[in-house]
Amino acid sequence: MFMDIPAAWLPLFIFFARIVDVSLGTVRTIAVVRGRILIASLLGFVEVAIWVTAVAKVVQSLDNPLNVLGWAGGFATGNAVGIWIERRVALGDLVMRIISRGKGAETAEAIRALGQPVTQFEGKGKEGPVQLLYVVADRAHADRIEEVAREVDPELVLVAEDVRNAHLHQRPTMSQQTSWRSILKRK
Repeated sequence: MFMDIPAAWLPLFIFFARIVDVSLGTVRTIAVVRGRILIASLLGFVEVAIWVTAVAKVVQSLDNPLNVLGWAGGFATGNAVGIWIERRVALGDLVMRIISRGKGAETAEAIRALGQPVTQFEGKGKEGPVQLLYVVADRAHADRIEEVAREVDPELVLVAEDVRNAHLHQRPTMSQQTSWRSILKRK
């Protein structure tokens, strides 16, 4: 085999290999759901290469129960790490629906002050008129938008959902473009 790892270190190797492989798998699955073909393909390649290496080590050494514990522990930890990574990277867009009783216009202006477009509607709720705000934003900015909105109206109702595709004529100014084209266009 191309990697000879001392038996005493093998459970740790398996544990950390599984953390990496499962974390990549979690992020890859989310990339697949969001239609990110290239990212999903690259992550899948690395994920499987690590998985094959780890499974080969476990199968060669089934007599050591610590190797199996390393496998299981790495799998469990890798799921948590993968979710944490995905939340930090925050790929994609989301739609935020904000319902406010009486402070919709002020909330919309506060969100617009961030450079984020907002669409306003009038509505009727159980207890009377409400203002509905519709915001399509980068997931990376969702917490800041919610924070600003709740500063204006702590009683608002906010529903956020992931968006697979958002075709916007105007991207929010609060989100800096990071694609390779935008980097090349910078002066």
